[in-house]
Amino acid sequence: MRIVLLGAPGSGKGTQAARIEAKYGIPQISTGDLLRAAVAEGTPLGRMAKAAMDAGQLVSDEIVLGIIRERLRKPDARKGFILDGFPRNLAQAEALDQLLEELGRPLQAVILIDVDFDALMQRLTGRYTCLSCGATYNIYSNPPRVDGICDRCGGTLHHRADDNEETIGNRLRVCEAQTAPLIDYYDQQGKLRRVQGQAEVDDVFRAIARVLDQLPKESARPAKGRAAPGHAARAIAAQRARQQPDEEAAAPKAASRVKKAAAKTEVASKTPARKKVAASKTVSGNKAATKKAATKA
Repeated sequence: MRIVLLGAPGSGKGTQAARIEAKYGIPQISTGDLLRAAVAEGTPLGRMAKAAMDAGQLVSDEIVLGIIRERLRKPDARKGFILDGFPRNLAQAEALDQLLEELGRPLQAVILIDVDFDALMQRLTGRYTCLSCGATYNIYSNPPRVDGICDRCGGTLHHRADDNEETIGNRLRVCEAQTAPLIDYYDQQGKLRRVQGQAEVDDVFRAIARVLDQLPKESARPAKGRAAPGHAARAIAAQRARQQPDEEAAAPKAASRVKKAAAKTEVASKTPARKKVAASKTVSGNKAATKKAATKA
């Protein structure tokens, strides 16, 4: 199961990705998390990403794709993956398709969690986060029992300064401009699935699960230039299976040819003996006739 989740900030991608991961046993792959982990571990790609960030530059698509490639090679991603936060534009989508094709693991579906602009504004401007445990609340849809206090740990709830209408409106417009070409791109491939994201969280997940349950249960294709594991052995076995009936059919014919050859040899070996006996009888007959003629004379 190889999918990409699309949706604007506040659409609930993170929440739904966590539920998909728990139900289907495939990892959620967030490029932001991957970059932070690569930088913290000091991998070669992580060092390149850190150099770009320290210089105030965006991390290149080549570095991000390289990190994704390394992540997909880990054992837990063999059954599939959920890509969240990538691709963000058409160029990244095309590069991702090329990478997955090289790995023999093309996308099966792209799920768009569709939420309208006003609902997104309400979700984002009303968002509060606990500074202690990270729990999230929304004063409109999921308020805490006590204002400003986390229900889980009693910590203080924080409202981000940039979670205001002007800033969020700009973010949503930029996101919409970038996502629109992606929607068309995957729709033309026949991979796009739309899910209404304004319903309750459980209802949204049930809609996503229906989409995922309808995906074909296919295995990953072998990477380009590499034979599938066991392919040569299967080919040899198939060839032997094809040859076996011919060999079994040819066996009686071969036995018959051997039998005929043996018979000819036996006849050939007996023929000189019969000729010798016949010649002996002829000579004896001639001698008797000569003796009889001499007696009469």
